[in-house]
Amino acid sequence: MTLLADTAPLLFPMLFCLILLFKLIFFSFFLVFGLAFSFLNGTSVYKRLCEARRDKMTSTKLKMSKNKDDAPHELESQLILRLPPEYASTVRRAVQSGSVGLKDRLTIELHADGRHGIVRVDRVPLAAKLVDLPCIMESLKTIDKKTFYKTADICQMLVCTVDGDLYPPLEEPSVSTDPKANKKKDKDREKKFIWNHGITLPLKNVRKRRFRKTAKKKYIESPDVEKEVKRLLSTDAEAVSVRWEVIAEDETKEAENHGSLTGLDISSPGMAGHKQGHGSSEHDELREIFNDISSSSEDEDERDHHDDEDLNIMDTEEDLERQLQDKLNESDGQQQENEGANQIAIGIQKQIDNLKGKLQETQERRKRQEELIMKVENLALKTRLQAVLDEFKQQEEREKQQLTSLQEQLESLMEK
Repeated sequence: MTLLADTAPLLFPMLFCLILLFKLIFFSFFLVFGLAFSFLNGTSVYKRLCEARRDKMTSTKLKMSKNKDDAPHELESQLILRLPPEYASTVRRAVQSGSVGLKDRLTIELHADGRHGIVRVDRVPLAAKLVDLPCIMESLKTIDKKTFYKTADICQMLVCTVDGDLYPPLEEPSVSTDPKANKKKDKDREKKFIWNHGITLPLKNVRKRRFRKTAKKKYIESPDVEKEVKRLLSTDAEAVSVRWEVIAEDETKEAENHGSLTGLDISSPGMAGHKQGHGSSEHDELREIFNDISSSSEDEDERDHHDDEDLNIMDTEEDLERQLQDKLNESDGQQQENEGANQIAIGIQKQIDNLKGKLQETQERRKRQEELIMKVENLALKTRLQAVLDEFKQQEEREKQQLTSLQEQLESLMEK
C-alpha cells in the first residue's frame, strides 16, 4: 500500500506523455502519406499540362505550314490612313466613341502587288494606294498625357480616293533577260509610288525642294595644265636671259591714287619695270658699241704688228671700258635712288591717309562728347565727361602735329 501510494503521483504524467507520443506518431504518419500522395498527383498533373502544350504547339505548326502559301499580305505595324473628308470624320467619330463594331465598319484589303487595295468604310468601297513618304515619322503613345512612349516609325501612307480604280490593270511581266532593263523598269515602277509632299501644308513638294540634286562640278583636265607649265618652264630654261617681276594689287592701286602728286615721279611697280626695261635697252646699246669697238681693235691687232700701235689700241680700249662702266654705274645709281624715293613717298602717303582717318574719328568723338555734356545737368557727371573731352582734344592736337610733320617730309621729297 505504501508503494502504490508512493508511485501514484507519477502515473498521470507518464500516461499523458504516452498519449502525446501516440498522437505525434499518428499525425506524422498521415502527414508523410499526404505529402507522398500530393507529390505523385502533382507530377501527373504537370505531365498532363506539358503534353497538352506540346500538342497545341504541334497543331499550330501544322496550321502554319498549311497556311504558309495562302497567307495574306501583312501591313506595317503602323501607317497613316488618309481618307476623303466625309469618310475621315465618320472613322474619327467611330474611333473616339470606342465602339466594338469598328472592325465591321472599317476594313482594309490589299491586292497581290502590295501597293493597291480596297478600303471599306460602312461598306462603301474606296480605292487605296500605298505610297512612300519623303521622311520617317515617329509614332508616340501616352496614358497620362505627360509621358510619351515611342511605338513605331512610320514611312508609308495609304491614300484613299472615291474616283480611283478598285481593281487596277495588272502589269505585264518583263520578258527581257537584260538585268539593266529589268532594274530600270523596277525603278520606274517604284517612282509611281513615291509621295512628293509631307504631311503638313508647309511641306508641299518637299522632296523636290529639299532633296534636289546637287550641281556637278566642272572637271578641269589637269594634264593639259601640267603640259602648259612644263612648256613655259622649258622656254624659260632655253632663254638667254629671263626677267620677271611681282606686281601687288594694293601697291598699284595706291600708286595710281597718289600718282597725281606734282613735282614727284611716283610710279607703280609696272612703271618701274618699264623704266628698268628702258635702262636695260640703253645698257644694251652701250654694250653693242663696246663690242663693235673691241672687235675693230682686234682686227687692227691682226693687221698691224707694231708694238706702239698695239699699246695705243689697248689704251683706248681701257679708256672706253672705264667710260662705259662709269655711265652704267651712274644710270644704275639714279634708278635705285628714284626707286627708293618713290617707295619712301608711298610709305609717307600711306601714313598721311591713315592719320587723316584717325583724326576724323577723333573729331567726331569730340563732337559727340560736347553734345553729351550739353545735355547732362549733373555736375559730377559733367566734370567727368569734361575730363574725357579734354583727352580727346589733346589727342586731336597730337594727330594734327604728326600730320603736319608728315606733309612737310613729303614736300621736301617732292622738291628733291
